Amino acid sequence: MAKSPRKAIPTPPSYPPVPAALRLRALPEGPADAGFAAGAALASLHAMAIDEHPIGSLWRDRLALTNAAALMGFLGRAEDEAALRDAVKLTRPGDDPGPGGKVLLAWRRLVERRTQLADDWWLSASAVLQLSVDEPLNNVYAVAERLAKGEGNPIAAAAEIVAVTMKFRPDAEFLALWLADAMIAARLKWPRPVPLLASQIRRKDLRDAPIHLEGDGRWLITCATAYARAAARASDLHAELCRKAVRLLEVAPRLRTKHADTVLLVLLMEDAQTARSATDAISERSARRLFERLEALGAVRELTGRSTFRLYGL
Repeated sequence: MAKSPRKAIPTPPSYPPVPAALRLRALPEGPADAGFAAGAALASLHAMAIDEHPIGSLWRDRLALTNAAALMGFLGRAEDEAALRDAVKLTRPGDDPGPGGKVLLAWRRLVERRTQLADDWWLSASAVLQLSVDEPLNNVYAVAERLAKGEGNPIAAAAEIVAVTMKFRPDAEFLALWLADAMIAARLKWPRPVPLLASQIRRKDLRDAPIHLEGDGRWLITCATAYARAAARASDLHAELCRKAVRLLEVAPRLRTKHADTVLLVLLMEDAQTARSATDAISERSARRLFERLEALGAVRELTGRSTFRLYGL
């Protein structure tokens, strides 16, 4: 019998949900109200963002997927989360995952990087988002480095870097959103960014962001409201994933497959797995049978509805 993974994997944490008063359904009247709601919502998210439990990786992975799907409208595309997941999982390493798959990979790269800025971090960002490096983009990165090392209101810093990016490189919309989440993480000293802003922002609002640099407060209100809403949804997702993780660990002692604990750890850390990609520790056939067993026990779900090339996850 496989050793119970409960000895290797701690019980997922539990945190209070974001209060109902912070779940903004309309734009606040002014920057102060919006900033308060966003700051309080991010404060509620803070414990989740700094926690090192493996579920945090899955949480960021799912948020990256949600944010990438929200950005498909920017490209005039219609892929949903399932289609983006397929675009990445059905593509062999080195092959082109298509426009949507590239966006998902870019957002997953965002959450992989540590928030401390290395000297060449901006070159990585440019490469991931396929941006040409020129003087305007260098200006954006210079401002980003200054803001990331500063103190004070993280929402204001995120709003400013978006405004600066859209002023100097209006074609770099995805970079603006990418930098905003990186800025929040840097200011709050989170170990890795949490994908938030892209899921709650409209393209029109993003294009209007440079007015912030002229003293207009509308973009700050929009940005803060988006972060308040995104933080509340991220908190709800974290709680949902933790509940599912608890169920997964509850059924773990009933598993007979050798190295099952390794597969369970992968499921707790990544969005979706095939029987082939789950782990090198067991055969594809054994992994498939393990996933089917876990599905029967209500611990994982098959994510595609297909009879072939199935994907499993919490």
